[in-house]
Amino acid sequence: MLNIVLFGKPGSGKGTQAEFIKKKYNLVHISTGEVFRSNIISDTRLGKIAKSYIERGDLVPDSLTIEMLKTEVEKYKSRNGFIFDGFPRTKDQAIALDKFLKTKEMRISATISLEADDKELIKRLLLRGKKSGRIDDQDEKKIENRFEEYSKKTSILREYYNVHNKFYTINGVGSVVEISNRLSSLIDDL
Repeated sequence: MLNIVLFGKPGSGKGTQAEFIKKKYNLVHISTGEVFRSNIISDTRLGKIAKSYIERGDLVPDSLTIEMLKTEVEKYKSRNGFIFDGFPRTKDQAIALDKFLKTKEMRISATISLEADDKELIKRLLLRGKKSGRIDDQDEKKIENRFEEYSKKTSILREYYNVHNKFYTINGVGSVVEISNRLSSLIDDL
């Protein structure tokens, strides 16, 4: 079974590459943001609780995020593995994910970070913002703020997964096909 945590700053191509990995290796793609939105839209018990935090402008607590993730994983009885996108974001979440996967006789195979220069990512995001209308992709200062938040949070995770020999970086600059080929080479060697 193949279980991958996919990392990368906003604009690094995580969504595009997660879709590629999902199809090539027949994995289930779990995006924390999508799980939140789905639970909120479906008005589930967990969605109602998450919505109350979000509406107050608070971060959804790790315990609730983990509970939603467990529920999502358990929906898929037969699977080749998972791509975790947007989770874990903290060391506590990484530890909780490892413990949960162990109860399912699974483990993280690799944590892969798509790396690109901030200037390149800003260009990508500003272009995406023009096309999509996403407000958070139209302001360079907001983008830089997101990068800073990402760096603060993921540096701890980089260390955590490095200790477990499960952290890899991929050059995220180039064509979609070039980046996909780099990912395939890494995943095929796991």
